[in-house]
Amino acid sequence: MHPKNSLLLSLMLYLSSIPAQALTPVTQLETVVVTATREEKLKRELAESVSVFDGKTIESVSPSHPSELINRAAGAYVNNLGGEGHMTAIRQPITTRGVYLYLEDGVPVRPTGFFNHNALYEVNIPQSGNIEVVKGPGSALYGSDAIGGMVNSLTPPPPQHTRYLLNTEAGSHGWQRVLLNAGGTSGDHGVNLSVNYTNNEGYRDEADYDRSSLSARWDYKSNELFIKTLLSYTQVNQSGISSLEKDDYQRDTAKNRFHSNVALRKVEAWRLSSDVSLTMDTASLNVIPYYRHNTMTMSPSWMVSYDPNERESHFKSLGVLTKYRYDINEQQQIITGIDIDYSPSTYKEGAISHSVNGDLYTGYQSLNTPNYDFDAKQTSISQYIQYEGRWFDTLITTLGVRYDYFKIRYEDQLNADTPDSVFIPQLGRSVRHRRPQDQKVTFDQLSPKLGLVYQLNEQHDIYANYRHAFTIPSVGTLFRSGSTSNTAELDPIKARSVELGLRGQAASWLHYEAAIYQMTIKDDLISVVNGFNRSIYNAGETEHKGIEIGVNGAITGEVAYALALTKTKQTYKTFSYTCCFPFQNIDVSGNDIGKAPDTIANLTLTYSPLTIPGLRVELEWEHLGKYFTDDTNTSSYDGHDLLNVRAAYAATDLLEIYARVQNLTDELYSTYTSNQVGDTDISYRPGSPRTVYAGIRLRFKP
Repeated sequence: MHPKNSLLLSLMLYLSSIPAQALTPVTQLETVVVTATREEKLKRELAESVSVFDGKTIESVSPSHPSELINRAAGAYVNNLGGEGHMTAIRQPITTRGVYLYLEDGVPVRPTGFFNHNALYEVNIPQSGNIEVVKGPGSALYGSDAIGGMVNSLTPPPPQHTRYLLNTEAGSHGWQRVLLNAGGTSGDHGVNLSVNYTNNEGYRDEADYDRSSLSARWDYKSNELFIKTLLSYTQVNQSGISSLEKDDYQRDTAKNRFHSNVALRKVEAWRLSSDVSLTMDTASLNVIPYYRHNTMTMSPSWMVSYDPNERESHFKSLGVLTKYRYDINEQQQIITGIDIDYSPSTYKEGAISHSVNGDLYTGYQSLNTPNYDFDAKQTSISQYIQYEGRWFDTLITTLGVRYDYFKIRYEDQLNADTPDSVFIPQLGRSVRHRRPQDQKVTFDQLSPKLGLVYQLNEQHDIYANYRHAFTIPSVGTLFRSGSTSNTAELDPIKARSVELGLRGQAASWLHYEAAIYQMTIKDDLISVVNGFNRSIYNAGETEHKGIEIGVNGAITGEVAYALALTKTKQTYKTFSYTCCFPFQNIDVSGNDIGKAPDTIANLTLTYSPLTIPGLRVELEWEHLGKYFTDDTNTSSYDGHDLLNVRAAYAATDLLEIYARVQNLTDELYSTYTSNQVGDTDISYRPGSPRTVYAGIRLRFKP
């Protein structure tokens, strides 16, 4: 037996021997989780690893970027690319691939096939009521994209009594933010309104960023009927922010090679949904019709050196999520449903040429030459069924299967005589843009899921699961071919995951969760820049395995702690490709996957002195371990350690003042470090230097 498994088995046997009456009730196991089954479930009934951040925690962290909250979860890491741009690493390397599912109140923020690694900036994270982070593939209720994990933002419900909250905040580098919340309940109706306006100049040159967000929620409840209607709107304007080579990274981290709106990004996202729930004696029906409307205008920062362009993408979605739960008896139930989504989209791209001064991009000009202009209409129909049963009062079994079908109709809107290459003065050469013929592409996947939970006693649980998951190539990957041949023939990424976990309370000061997992992925997508060309391949097979540990508790009546620790090993099992000039075969079989940190850790110590009621001080340590910067494992980044501090004082029930300092010791670090195969020049994305924020919260009650 593997030593890790032996240790886990010994711990299981020890925990099962602890008398139930010897310990106080476990508050963590009583945590309510919504994401797994689209309805409220106790965490201890779920055969999966979930981290939950409630509204109080979100408010105390007051995140200026999603990473400041999500990185507190064991097994999760989100980096900061500037503004609210980010990549995610949950049981995966730091990646832009569509292997995560981002949701708001259970509805995917974007449709399958339109994944954006920055999509969390389309969610109002600092005003969420709860954030749930699911590690690993989702249950049978979720389909494509839920491979590495899911992040579900739950909006706050209307308060029982009318109240208003005004939160104003200022900080280094021109940071300004205003958060406004108002809501109340009258009879069967409740409303809640949240507004977020953020503006930030950024610490790097010409790196300004602003966002405006609005979420309005209306609840209606009467006897067996509950209706929750949610309107969300987000507008983001973000300047392009470049990576830096080693000399600039070490000597001038404020330098930004993109000036005058080069690589600018503008996003506008609307979402409207209405969750209708009907509860009956032995059954419940849940129907969520929804509408999305999303527009993004941008010039890709990562393409300025080999294929500069400006593009506009637009999609709308009409869809419905359905769930019917039938209680066979008090111990067994069936959950089934059909999810339907129709998302027509348009994509337009034109060639540009930059003005260059030294290594600075100082502006750009349109060449009035189209690269792409196509429509893609995607229809998905998904059916699922899941059985849940409790046996002998201690064993919970979950068995589910999901079938997903996707059809994408692609139509090229350019004339047949439109040239497929354009001369770029900035590069002094032509760039080719292959365009597929009009066609219909289909994908279908059958995904089985199995979960077991054994409740050892009132304080300790053990769970295990097996899950198959997948993600289809995005519309852009399929039909924005660039120099790659036959992108429309790419296969979906497919994953098989096995997980074993423990959770419970071993003492009044020790609440714990631990998970061991192994995931095998076939046909993984890899992007390779080969000189002036960028190619996309399906990889052979990769393996991802690791240990995630989360512990927390109250050391004394004044001091509490929380530790999240992750150890991973991610490797290419079999994969090789032809690359570079002169052409050569690159075989990375057996290598570590690039940009996959070996360790991730987060530790917080919180002090709330009894002698000063209302005061709270927190010290936080963030650790990111070493990783290779490319898949040949010839270069690496050593990782970094950061210290942050937060303090808040509630002077009265109506007034709270707070401050926080990110990167207290002003460390030089990189949030993303990489190099292309065959290129020894390493690129760094410098993280923020010491940054100070201060704010005031005012609560009003009529």
